[in-house]
Amino acid sequence: MQDKATEEGVKIKVLVLQGPNINLLGEREPGQYGLETLEVVHLRLQEKGEELGLELEFFQSNHEGALIDKIHDIRMDSFRGIIINPGGLTHTSVSLRDALAAVSLPFIEVHISNVFAREEFRHHSYLSPIASGIIAGTGVYGYTLALYAIKEAIRRSR
Repeated sequence: MQDKATEEGVKIKVLVLQGPNINLLGEREPGQYGLETLEVVHLRLQEKGEELGLELEFFQSNHEGALIDKIHDIRMDSFRGIIINPGGLTHTSVSLRDALAAVSLPFIEVHISNVFAREEFRHHSYLSPIASGIIAGTGVYGYTLALYAIKEAIRRSR
């Protein structure tokens, strides 16, 4: 059963936010992050998003302030949720956490690698306690899982 927004032909707007170094997918540590580029990941997500009645907007930055500004900007638009891979900011950024809390939108935190099987400092996330869900360790397929998860989180938040 489709939700009310897609029944009326209006797609649900979701921001896909990519943090530092995610622009190097396919090049950076391919054993850890795989060989697919960010462009390929986004194309695949766009297709799946359309199937699910989601209108996706993509944004990547290596700068914490730019990510925070983007989160602030969408509060005035009709976005209903966020999928975020905060990269290394996961473990360091109270400011990113505060921005996500301030907009009060459901969000799914995504990590390509299994952060709990890596260095100890990667085991803590400032975002996880306020996230609607967390997906880690499933490679870039985690983004596809996040589409289903954010759609459900948006449905539950009504």
